[in-house]
This record gives sequence, C-alpha cells and structure tokens, in this order.
Amino acid sequence: MMHRSHPAARSRGSIASNAWLHTRVAALNLRRLINLGLTRTNDTWHLTTATA
Repeated sequence: MMHRSHPAARSRGSIASNAWLHTRVAALNLRRLINLGLTRTNDTWHLTTATA
C-alpha cells in the first residue's frame, strides 16, 4: 500500500530546492564572469576583451 505525502510539504521542499539551485548557478556564473575579466567601475559592469 502506498502512502501519500502532504502536497504542501512537498511543494515547499521543491520551491526551496529550486531557489537554492538558482542561487548556486547564479554564483557559479558570476565567479566565471569575474575570472573572465568582469569588473565594476562607477556603477557600471565591464567585461575586458580577450587579447591574442
């Protein structure tokens, strides 16, 4: 016999997991952009161009 879990508890868990995942991915993307040369001056973001 299968037991059904309460849907609200499951939703809160998935919403929290989804929020954590989006935050984690945003942090990784920001770290990558900084490593590629992203800088901020005078409230403006700039990405340096690659040199050969």
